[in-house]
Amino acid sequence: MQPIRSKRMTEGLEKAPHRSLLHALGLTREEMRRPLVGVVNSANEVVPGHIHLDTLCRAVKAGIRMAGGVPLEFPAIAVCDGLAMNHEGMRFSLPSREIIADSVEIMATAHPFDALVLIPNCDKSVPAMLMAMLRLNIPAVLLSGGPMLAGRGGEKTADLISVFEAVGRFKVGALGREDLEDMIEHACPGCGSCSGMFTANTMNCMAEAMGLALPGNGTVPAVHAERVRLAKTAGMQVMDLYAKNITPRDIVSEKAVTNAVAVDMALGGSTNTVLHLPAIFREAGLDLSLDIFDRISRKTPNLCKLSPAGVHHIEDLHLAGGIPAVMAALLKGGLLHGEALTVTGRTVAENLKDCKAANPEVIRSLDAPWSPEGGIAILRGNLAPEGAVVKQLAVLPAMMTRTVAARVYDSEEDATAAILGGRIRPGDAVVVRYEGPRGGPGMREMLTPTSAITGMGLEGDVALITDGRFSGGSRGAAIGHVSPEAAEGGPIALVRDGDRILIDIPRRKLELLLDEAELAQRRASPPARPAPSPFLRRYARQVSSAASGAMFREE
Repeated sequence: MQPIRSKRMTEGLEKAPHRSLLHALGLTREEMRRPLVGVVNSANEVVPGHIHLDTLCRAVKAGIRMAGGVPLEFPAIAVCDGLAMNHEGMRFSLPSREIIADSVEIMATAHPFDALVLIPNCDKSVPAMLMAMLRLNIPAVLLSGGPMLAGRGGEKTADLISVFEAVGRFKVGALGREDLEDMIEHACPGCGSCSGMFTANTMNCMAEAMGLALPGNGTVPAVHAERVRLAKTAGMQVMDLYAKNITPRDIVSEKAVTNAVAVDMALGGSTNTVLHLPAIFREAGLDLSLDIFDRISRKTPNLCKLSPAGVHHIEDLHLAGGIPAVMAALLKGGLLHGEALTVTGRTVAENLKDCKAANPEVIRSLDAPWSPEGGIAILRGNLAPEGAVVKQLAVLPAMMTRTVAARVYDSEEDATAAILGGRIRPGDAVVVRYEGPRGGPGMREMLTPTSAITGMGLEGDVALITDGRFSGGSRGAAIGHVSPEAAEGGPIALVRDGDRILIDIPRRKLELLLDEAELAQRRASPPARPAPSPFLRRYARQVSSAASGAMFREE
């Protein structure tokens, strides 16, 4: 067994005051001789995905005690992207990732724990805690809160995205007020991360795929007793990792990188993984470029078509075998590294022994995929020299290759007003700029305008192109992360109303159809957009390009 790290604050004459403070917590002398395990609990009464985490935290602590450890709980913040959407609050969502990671590092270093169990659930809390795990590099397990069950809208299943899109349907008269109110009340039936393959669930599945969470982490529903049992197992398993001195950087290797991206492509996950996975893997000293996503997407078939791309939800994926079944199919096809280590203490291949899909429509075979390529494509061209990201699985065939006319807006609010006001026509591209990591600041998600486009029946004829980003729930020709962003003088700042833009997703092209002489004539210094928040001003100075994960720049 490795030396007890917590002895830095519990052992020796000079640590007598420290022991006195620990006694004030109610700890006994025997407990101070045992490993102290930090339990990071992001429970709060604001985020539906986090409202039940106290229950899971108690189960984690029970597991730690059963295995001989002493759990000590501390909190972390979390932003609900749905509640923050389409107002100034969304500027704080992506920056919260860095704050959460830093706060976990602060707590686990100021109070030197021997191991950690981290309990997040929603969009930024999951990647943030994965970042912290790798940065601290002490034995650790991530346990998510699990997905929400699907709700209903009328006689059909529904989720949060159904409500966002219902706004557009109501606007054009395709949905009545009573039906809208019924959907509002029943689309989100209870606790958990929103029920489609949106960002939170994508990242919870990625934690499982890269080996930092136990099998089932991504798909066991939040309300199932199985989730509580998984929490107890996580508490016990972190003590096994402690005994064997297995740390996150022993698990996260280049092979784990490849595995995570391959599973992402097979699932058709959120485009936000292109921001989060590079930030996570950088903490392990590994680089993850946009080219890796595109290269793996080219050779990894899409096996799952979950909401918003399809009709299935995370509970359906769980009943079909979950992430282990998806990974087993990829492993059989030679698309995963089976020798990669995981928090079970076993390899990927050992974990996947005897796993197979129980429903071939939810998890298709490699011989009959939904698509021969993965869910995400990286586009480049004179409009996005450093790259742009699109969830190609959720794009209708008519928009895979299309020349569109730009309708330019310098904020999400202006673009949304134009869409809902009926000023956008078939063949247009809504270009939303100055919404990048630096220019926003904060790189807001554009779920409201993309959902309005879909709800108003324009999904097959209108694109949205932005240096901001999209929710995992967005669908259609939603092309985000255009880099360099407008605030850094990127070409998207030069677009004018009526300019023609070529979208060619199969050939990975995003071109502004203007010659270089015209572009040179338009070039000027980008306008300054000072943020009213001191925090956001600091964030804008420190944040890097979306093309490199919107991480803080190294000093």
